[in-house]
Amino acid sequence: MATTSHLNSIFESPNIVPKHRAINKIQKRAKITCFHDKNENEFQGYSSSQPTRRIALGLASIAIFGNAQIGNSIAEDNGFWLTGPLPVPYANNNINNEETGTRSFLKKGIYIANIGTKGRMHRLKKYAFDLIAMGDLIAQRDAWNYVRRYLRLKSTFMYFDFDEVISAAEVDDKKPLMDLANRLFDSVEKLEVAVRKQDFPETESCYQATTSVLQEVMSRMA
Repeated sequence: MATTSHLNSIFESPNIVPKHRAINKIQKRAKITCFHDKNENEFQGYSSSQPTRRIALGLASIAIFGNAQIGNSIAEDNGFWLTGPLPVPYANNNINNEETGTRSFLKKGIYIANIGTKGRMHRLKKYAFDLIAMGDLIAQRDAWNYVRRYLRLKSTFMYFDFDEVISAAEVDDKKPLMDLANRLFDSVEKLEVAVRKQDFPETESCYQATTSVLQEVMSRMA
C-alpha cells in the first residue's frame, strides 16, 4: 500500500506544478502590460507621474495647436503675418520713370512688411550702404548676374520705402525727398541696364553716379 500511495503522489504532482507555473506566467504578464495601477507601477520601477509616450504626444499637440489661435491673433496685429495672398504694393507718389510709368528694376512677388516710418528710414540707410559696398563685385564680370539680382532686390525695397517716407513727411520735406528718390532710381535704372548689357565702362560710370546719390540717401536718413 505504501508503494501505491507513493506512486499516486508521483503521478498527481505533475498536474499541480503546471497550474502554479501557468498562474505565475499570467501574473508576470499582467505586471508587465498593466501600468494603470499605482502599486504595480511602483513595483516595476515606474513613477505614476511619468506620462507614457502617447500621453506626452497628446499633451504636446494640445500645447502647439491649442495656442495656435492665440499666436495667429497676435501675429495678425503686428504687420508681419499674412492670412491671404501676397499684396501687390504700389507707389502713391510721383517717383516713377516719366517715360515708362514704372521702374525697370522692380521685382514682383515680394512682401514688404509695414515696419513704420522710422523702420523704413533705417532700412533705406542700410540698403544704401549695402549697394555702395557692392563695388567690389563690379570688377568681377562673372558676378554680374548676382549684382543685377542684388541691385533689383535692394532697389525694390528702397522704392516702396521711399514712397512711404515721402507720404509721412512734412509738407516742406516732400519735394526734396521726391527729388532725391527720383535721382536715385534714375541712376539705378541706368546701372541695371548697363549690367544687363555687360558693358563694363558704362557699368563703372553708372555705379559711380549711383554711389554719389546713395551717400546722400544715407546722410538724409541718418
